[in-house]
Amino acid sequence: MGKIGIYGSSFDPITNVHLWTASTVAHRCKLDKVIFLPCSNKRPDKSMNVSDEHRWNMILLAIAGNDKFVPDDYEMKQAGWEIATYLTLQHFKNKFPDDEIYFIMGADLLLDIGAGRWKKSEELIRENKFIVMARDGINMLSAISKSPILRNADDGHTFHLIDKGLAMEISSTYIREEFRLGGEPRYLVPDNCYSYIKNHQLYK
Repeated sequence: MGKIGIYGSSFDPITNVHLWTASTVAHRCKLDKVIFLPCSNKRPDKSMNVSDEHRWNMILLAIAGNDKFVPDDYEMKQAGWEIATYLTLQHFKNKFPDDEIYFIMGADLLLDIGAGRWKKSEELIRENKFIVMARDGINMLSAISKSPILRNADDGHTFHLIDKGLAMEISSTYIREEFRLGGEPRYLVPDNCYSYIKNHQLYK
């Protein structure tokens, strides 16, 4: 039985922090594979800044050469109104029935799920496992204890909390702004992605 982490994000663009996070999580949690799952541009709560083709190409460039990193465009292909993390995890559990599946997320998303803001929040927590990364100002243990949805599922196996050394806050938003304003975010994205962005004049 292997261990697989599902790492969903807009990846608009994918950054060195995304790669460092995935590598660190894989190392600490003994994951055999991290699946990079770019979200759909059809989601009503998301607004992408470049096409799916560009986001996908940059992911392929960024993770090339790392056998543990695997791209998957499952959510990109889904209709926006049908997308829910609960259904996505069902898909991957069916795809990899002999492996343990973990959803990788930040503590800010843990708060949203605990407040019932996600589709099928209770079923999502009850039926899945999560790797939760620290975010500045969020006490993860307190968040779990204060939410009935979270604490009722806290059996010692549902949540793997990573509370030390994994709270870098350099965002894709910041990098896009740097490109837009003529800044120099070269070392915040992989070199080949930086060249791709420049060559295609993205985020202007």
